[in-house]
Amino acid sequence: MGEKVVLAYSGGLDTSVILPWLKETYGYDVVAFAAELGQGDELSGIQKKAMATGAVKCIVKDLRKEFVEDYLWPMLKSGAVYENGYLLGTSIARPLIAKHQVEVAQAEGATAVAHGATGKGNDQVRFELTFMALDPSLKIVAPWKDDNFKLRSREAAIEYAKQRKIPIEQTTKKIYSRDRNLWHISHEGAELEDPANEPKDRMFVISNPVTKAPNKPEYIEIDFVKGIPVKLDGKALDGVKMIETLNAIGGVHAVGQVDLVENRLVGIKSRGVYETPGGAILVNAHRALESLTLDRETSHYKAQVALKYADLIYNGQWFCQLREALDSFINVTQENVSGKVRVKLYKGQATPVGMTSPKSMYNPKLASFTMGTEYNSNDATGFIRLFGLQMKVAGLVNKVKFKKTKK
Repeated sequence: MGEKVVLAYSGGLDTSVILPWLKETYGYDVVAFAAELGQGDELSGIQKKAMATGAVKCIVKDLRKEFVEDYLWPMLKSGAVYENGYLLGTSIARPLIAKHQVEVAQAEGATAVAHGATGKGNDQVRFELTFMALDPSLKIVAPWKDDNFKLRSREAAIEYAKQRKIPIEQTTKKIYSRDRNLWHISHEGAELEDPANEPKDRMFVISNPVTKAPNKPEYIEIDFVKGIPVKLDGKALDGVKMIETLNAIGGVHAVGQVDLVENRLVGIKSRGVYETPGGAILVNAHRALESLTLDRETSHYKAQVALKYADLIYNGQWFCQLREALDSFINVTQENVSGKVRVKLYKGQATPVGMTSPKSMYNPKLASFTMGTEYNSNDATGFIRLFGLQMKVAGLVNKVKFKKTKK
């Protein structure tokens, strides 16, 4: 028996060739670990495939419920969006996979954990930071950063797989790097590597291209309780079913498609196309409900926290004290984020068009242009004098700058 390593195994191109490579190159006994996160039929036959390509064991865990409740809902409540567009579908999944990978390693008596992330990307950081945080004693094996690993292109990996008769989906004519889970699917590589190229309609997997979206809008209503969606059109749904249903509805209307050139943690710009139909609907609806239920100062400060929260997720720092501390703040802000949001789905857009809440801070009488007894406009006079006093003083000091020129 050789040294035992637990490989994060998806059955995709990279991990399909890394599994036999680990065995051939270093004599590892490889335990393949696959996480069911809602990637459709991608895990079909994965155990048979892993064993056929050299694994001593293949463990598959259904983590969808944990993914939604312990990762996606906290992220949704935080309002985290990376660089104004990326809803963090891949980023948020990696710590969960790595956490269970560590648990499998501990249960199986493995001394090492391995991943198939490249040395250029963000995933290597997300996996390895989680390993370090949860079990620093485990050795980290990263083939893409190993000088003995020669499969440094997708073409080379495909040829390696063909030689060993490893079944793979990719071909040299269609080489996309995809990551799919309950929250989204991402697309990178091939023609997308040139930012001048428009994404092809055929690339989309879980949503229609905008050109094929219906010409008639569809309206849905989502109920939230303390920032968490609990009902769709009046029907109670668990988190997994909620996202699956919204993905199907939103996908028809081409909702949640983002074409983004983003800044990777390692300093490289990369171009990715993301499909996040259900996530986009929920993010927009949640943000709308917060506009009704949060006071100004909390809302403005939470927007700053959301940026930091997005960075922590993107950078793989889920298991850090700061994220846990921010969750405490965020959970307080969500106490009153309950109510209904009506969303219009049309031609790629998920637009909130109405919301109600028992905790609404919107007062129609105060908001009205009609003056009433609930607001004394004379109070504004003194307030403005004090609020603008420093500007008035500065104006007096700098009055020479503002003298009118004689004609």
